Amino acid sequence: MNFSLQKFKLQLNITRLANIHYFEFTNEYHTMFDSHNFYELIFIDKGSLNISADNFKGTLSQNQLIIHKPNEIHSLSTENSAAPSVVIIGFECSSDVLHPFSSSPITLSDEHIKRLTSVLTEGLSLYEPPYDIPNTEYMKKRKVFPFGADQMVRNELEAFLITIVRDFLHEKKLVQSSMNTSNGNIKAIHQYITENYNTNITLDNLCFIFGTNKTTLCKIFRQEYGETILNYVNSLKIKEAKALLRKGQLSVTQISEQLSYNSVHYFCRQFKKATGQSPTQYTRSIRSKLNI
Repeated sequence: MNFSLQKFKLQLNITRLANIHYFEFTNEYHTMFDSHNFYELIFIDKGSLNISADNFKGTLSQNQLIIHKPNEIHSLSTENSAAPSVVIIGFECSSDVLHPFSSSPITLSDEHIKRLTSVLTEGLSLYEPPYDIPNTEYMKKRKVFPFGADQMVRNELEAFLITIVRDFLHEKKLVQSSMNTSNGNIKAIHQYITENYNTNITLDNLCFIFGTNKTTLCKIFRQEYGETILNYVNSLKIKEAKALLRKGQLSVTQISEQLSYNSVHYFCRQFKKATGQSPTQYTRSIRSKLNI
């Protein structure tokens, strides 16, 4: 048999790692303005950090992330009362798909943070301490490290970056369009939600994709459609859940996962709140009616 072997299309390819740090900054800390020819990812684990860069000037709060572009001039500073904990990863990547993250910070979900933690864990198993010295130009590898640690760091970092591109940018044409939320284009947002309700849609995602803010988005959506975005998303999910339960091909847990609920217990609570029945009770009532 003649098999056709398919090549991998590497849309986001990490070629080299500059550094991987976990800093616990003191208050009143600041750096000089600097630039380098690789991306720099900054994530706030605790506290807050002031960023001054070519594409963004402002404060990053807990669970927020920004990625400086190569050769972007930037500096970091803390407030008198702040002593943040920060993850910084420098890496080389030829793709420009990460550029939007240099001008608009994103707030990571628990699942995103779990993925980023995996990158950090693998990195610390590969490189020797210390991990909190600024401007470390050469990170020394351990004499003994887990099998494949180099590759795992790269794989975990690529997986994390691909995930946030999917979750926050999703469709490139939507990112490239500079849409301001209005009665005219709220229909585009409504359509986007309708087509992607079974993914983990958040207000942060929508605001980032459509270039708006939560207050404006929620107000206009409710004016136009008479309900909140959360209620609309949930109603679509419950409708889909009913259809899947009637088919009887998936378990309650599988349906919960397919609709991107955080847990099967949360899915069951939302289903009962909307229908007055648990998923199991709903399935039984449908079967009873069919038997009749």
